[in-house]
Amino acid sequence: MSDTKYDYIDKEIIERIEYFRSRGHRVPKLSMIKTPEQIEGIRASGVINTGVLDLVASEIHAGMSTLEIDKLVHDYTLDHGAVPAPLNYEGFPKSVCTSINEVVCHGIPNEFDILEEGDIINVDVSTIYNGYYSDASRMFVIGAAKPRVQRLVDVAREALRVGEDEAQPYAFLGNIGHAIDGLARKNHFSVVTDFCGHGVGLEFHEEPEVEHVGIRNRGMLIVPGMVFTIEPMLNMGVPDVFIDEEDGWTVVTEDEKPSAQWEHTIVITRDGHEVLTY
Repeated sequence: MSDTKYDYIDKEIIERIEYFRSRGHRVPKLSMIKTPEQIEGIRASGVINTGVLDLVASEIHAGMSTLEIDKLVHDYTLDHGAVPAPLNYEGFPKSVCTSINEVVCHGIPNEFDILEEGDIINVDVSTIYNGYYSDASRMFVIGAAKPRVQRLVDVAREALRVGEDEAQPYAFLGNIGHAIDGLARKNHFSVVTDFCGHGVGLEFHEEPEVEHVGIRNRGMLIVPGMVFTIEPMLNMGVPDVFIDEEDGWTVVTEDEKPSAQWEHTIVITRDGHEVLTY
């Protein structure tokens, strides 16, 4: 591979990719392997992204509107020389997604959604810094939630962890979904399959798609230098969802039971992975 734009990729990685390709496995395009400089750029973006969520964590409370959360995110991001990636993305009108209780994802901040004791809310933040994208979300429990709702939040966080544990070099993306789905089923929750994790870094959404259900040792080969999100969405009831017809964005559980999601951006390393956003 000398004298090509992929000279930055170690020969060993290319040889391993070709080995798995020759045995019929789905392998990543070389363009999906980030350069060291690109990874550093994504990492720097991730520092700001994590700072945004830390700020939200310090300020979120009952009586707060989701529009106030949006202002926190917008102002902090701009103050740090970055841009909120959701703002105007395919027409999305705000700087952050705020998804309360039965809202699975893509909730639009507004002045009328006021957080109440017992609510759970997912705050999904994405940042562009010097042209590099990062992405993460956290769940926040307002006051004390009902025990089963708190359990949903906790298991969703554990689902992210077990998914990350499977994100290893020369393993397969199907292992991630298999682990997440198995944990959800064990706890009598369901996994949303209409949405998935994704490559990220040079664009908001890139290849590969990272499904949260899967078959072990199936799916795309994972190799060092790949950067993607893992973001399992677990529902208390059925996995089915619908999109609000009025705004065209807000995703709600079909049975209107609660949903929870946690998300990190990770980079695959030679001996495991590194979390770039928290």
